[in-house]
Amino acid sequence: MAEIFDVVIVGGAVMGSSVACHLLQSPDFKGRVLVIDKDMTYAKAASALSLSSIRQQFSTRVNIDASVYGIGFLRNAAETLSVGGDAPEVHVQENGYLYIAATEVGADTLRANSKLQNAAGADILLLDRAAAQARFPWLTCADIACAAWGRSGEGWFDGYMLMQAFRRKARSLGAVYRQAEVAGLEVCAGRVRSLRLTNGEAIGCGALVNCAGASGARAVAAMAGAAIPVYAKKRCVFTFSATQTIPNCPLIIDPSGVYARTDGQHYVCGYSPDDLDESDAAADFEVDWSIFDETIWPALAHRVPLFEAIKPGRAWAGHYDMNIFDHNAIVGRLPGADNLFVAAGFSGHGMQQSPAVGRGLAELILHGRYTTLDLSPFAFERIARGAPLLETNVI
Repeated sequence: MAEIFDVVIVGGAVMGSSVACHLLQSPDFKGRVLVIDKDMTYAKAASALSLSSIRQQFSTRVNIDASVYGIGFLRNAAETLSVGGDAPEVHVQENGYLYIAATEVGADTLRANSKLQNAAGADILLLDRAAAQARFPWLTCADIACAAWGRSGEGWFDGYMLMQAFRRKARSLGAVYRQAEVAGLEVCAGRVRSLRLTNGEAIGCGALVNCAGASGARAVAAMAGAAIPVYAKKRCVFTFSATQTIPNCPLIIDPSGVYARTDGQHYVCGYSPDDLDESDAAADFEVDWSIFDETIWPALAHRVPLFEAIKPGRAWAGHYDMNIFDHNAIVGRLPGADNLFVAAGFSGHGMQQSPAVGRGLAELILHGRYTTLDLSPFAFERIARGAPLLETNVI
């Protein structure tokens, strides 16, 4: 006879563990939770390789709201995710994002976005050229039209620690974690009845949550007959040191799409190419150094003259679970089964949105609706309708 759990979560990194934790912390949930992951080391998971940044500078209200909640959660994570008096430290550093617009069209976009962001509770300061130069004297501002800086609520944190804290808290509340891989789903009368694992074991479930990320979310959805446009896209992160340290350096978003921020005595940087085709990075974790030499360094040396003389450091590659439809998350129910839920396609935003999405899916599973933050704009139905959730602040 198959072992039965009330909720089975496929994918045990930050998103799956957040869902498990929020479910088990709810006084309305009395069931059993199983979290399955094919690699419990998480060595190549996005949660382990992420730069773990958080921002409110989005152009869509649901993304802003999710991150406003997220920063509050991170500030209180030591208390919320404490186990037996042992409080995790996620090391939130609120240096802000600095978005730079080079044209008046770009400046108009930043102005419109900042009104929406501040109305949602964010703390975004608009800076004209002179104000940007005065506040950031190390920045080349002669060719910019406007900048937007998050005075608080934006920055970066220890994402790996957050993942482990969610996982540890969920386990302390009774979640079972098991290293396994899903081979198939039994769907009957519009419900997922059980999962079949590659070792031949069958697991019965009351609800199934697909948090399998870049490496598996699309495949797990397909097992129930649902097609989601989520593909693994490689992103390379580079580090370097400079002769001088910039105090309180924000995360700089250059108009070229290149970004950089401080990381203690070093800096980290990257660039997001436009690779929205139906292909996967698969097992490719090789660093492409030409991106740094040909794209990133020239842009950074122009924007920050202190970066003209640098010493390159280590680099690594990881995968975004990219939603090639509109760069936004797919959260909620999936077609094919009324007890099948998904959290995938975060396109680089998963770490910062994991608290809000974990809470939201727990509400949807328990109550059939969102009771706090409405995440319905992330629903799969927009893809079925061909109605993208348009986000202008993509990085």
